[in-house]
Amino acid sequence: MNPEIPHVTNRASQPRILLIDRLLPGIGLFRTGQKGLGIFFMLSTVIFFAILGWRLPLVASSIHSLGTGILLIFVSTDSFYAVFTQEMLEFWIASIYLISALFGLFYFSHRSLGKHLDERQHGPKQELTLSESGWRSFRKHTIALYASVVVFLLYSTAFMAPFLSPFSPFEQQDFLVTAYKPPLTRIDALILKDRKGVTIPLRKGTNLEDKLTNTLITDFKTLKSRNEPNKLIFVDSYRQIGDTVSYVQGPREKTIPLDRLVSSETHRDFVVTRSFILGTDQYGRDILSRVIYGSKISLSIGFLVVLISVTLGTVIGVSSGYFGGIIDNILMRIVDVLIAFPALFLILIIIATFGNSIFLIVITLSFTGWMGVSRIVRGQVLSLKEQEFILAAKSLGLSNLRIIFRHLIPNTLTPVIVAATLRIGSIILTEAGLSFLGLGVQPPTPSWGNIINEGRDSLLNHWWISTFPGIAILSTVVCFNLIGDGVRDALDPRMRV
Repeated sequence: MNPEIPHVTNRASQPRILLIDRLLPGIGLFRTGQKGLGIFFMLSTVIFFAILGWRLPLVASSIHSLGTGILLIFVSTDSFYAVFTQEMLEFWIASIYLISALFGLFYFSHRSLGKHLDERQHGPKQELTLSESGWRSFRKHTIALYASVVVFLLYSTAFMAPFLSPFSPFEQQDFLVTAYKPPLTRIDALILKDRKGVTIPLRKGTNLEDKLTNTLITDFKTLKSRNEPNKLIFVDSYRQIGDTVSYVQGPREKTIPLDRLVSSETHRDFVVTRSFILGTDQYGRDILSRVIYGSKISLSIGFLVVLISVTLGTVIGVSSGYFGGIIDNILMRIVDVLIAFPALFLILIIIATFGNSIFLIVITLSFTGWMGVSRIVRGQVLSLKEQEFILAAKSLGLSNLRIIFRHLIPNTLTPVIVAATLRIGSIILTEAGLSFLGLGVQPPTPSWGNIINEGRDSLLNHWWISTFPGIAILSTVVCFNLIGDGVRDALDPRMRV
């Protein structure tokens, strides 16, 4: 009997892993042959670090205000809610996401590098879980991978909108100068000594509650002004005449004393140039900022609606298929009625009756989009509950809830995931259509649909108002559909190579 030959690893064939490969995300993966994944981690890390460096004062103020707000909650909840605003929450979410994304990139890059090196040294795993097998198959779909990267960037943009937008989406500039400006326009602005107003007054007390409240108000002023506290006057042209500055705004010519401007030493000190990359609308609002903030609404509505509708459809489909009988008949007749009733008319009736708000839109779209998922899940459960492992579980005396959550739902996730990825695109289109008709998100809150609606009357002369949010909708829907096709092929054993 021949002795067992030990496994010998050819060290010369192994890549040399340096310390920098482990510390910087993506470099190790790129050097070991996984170029696509390595480039993704490297570019993502560079982009996030660039945003952190660009907006470091705002990130620091966001984190400081978050810590102050948490302390203020424990000291006085009433004082916290008296100062707290939705805009403050947006900055908190943006800072948390930015820092979490950087840590996540380091963690997943190091983990992917470790798995890749382990496979190269010991060979690939003989038995793979469904998720591992699906991920390996999904990585072969190059177009779906690129679409996933685009969706990741879109959601990152939505989360970090306060840091990425150059202006506030609600800020109406001097529209005589800034209205209907085409993309890549640069406009001069005079910097006043006057500060941008925030209506929350500081408290005069000296106790801990008042100090924390004043600190939170001060941080909020910095965040709201985007670290640019001085007011601006946008002008078509200007010239300095002695102790005054004469400037032109459209058909009007005005003068302003130098002592009202930031500095009078040299005219360059009180002038700044602002760029409007995607142009402006009829009120002088920056289109880029509104499209970035609009992504928050459109993408959030799409994700929440799909999450709620898929969850509801899965629960109803499992209950209908597993219990059968009168429960199945009642639930399926409800599904038949709701499917037969036009969803758009039902949505319009609900909005006309109860008004339109973001919360109502999410609930309405969720409860009108679960029927298809419930039918898919029911069909899967009807075939699964006659399988041997389900019969064995029943014979062992397992409860119905344990059978459903431990055996049935995990085995029905494949078609549910495919349906969810394909559904997000249609939900975004539905929300955009409602906003376009004036029945969705109401101005001045930006969403891609109502931005298109605002520019439809001037589409020929001022095409950029509706074009760029339209491109955002098109790109998002196409990417989600490509991801859905890739997930379907990855999870279907017949499609695997």
